[in-house]
Amino acid sequence: MLYCVQMDVKIPDSVPADRAEAIKAAEKARAIEIQQAGKWPHLWRVAGRYANISIFDVECHDELHELLSSLPLFPYMTIQVTPLARHPSAI
Repeated sequence: MLYCVQMDVKIPDSVPADRAEAIKAAEKARAIEIQQAGKWPHLWRVAGRYANISIFDVECHDELHELLSSLPLFPYMTIQVTPLARHPSAI
């Protein structure tokens, strides 16, 4: 199943800078793991915002939730998920 996922990140100012940097480094490592597993085939930055638009290719809703909630930045994200279906005019 394909999903378009928009993630907007807002780390509170109350999080110390060194802790925020550690979370970001862990996030990058986890994102690379998921991409290498073939579950996160597309990842794009949204210009001008701390946000991304991604395509996930997973077996079910539960797998998507499991992957998203495993991201270290998950507690600081607003996430919008759109399930995708093949368009009949797509070639």
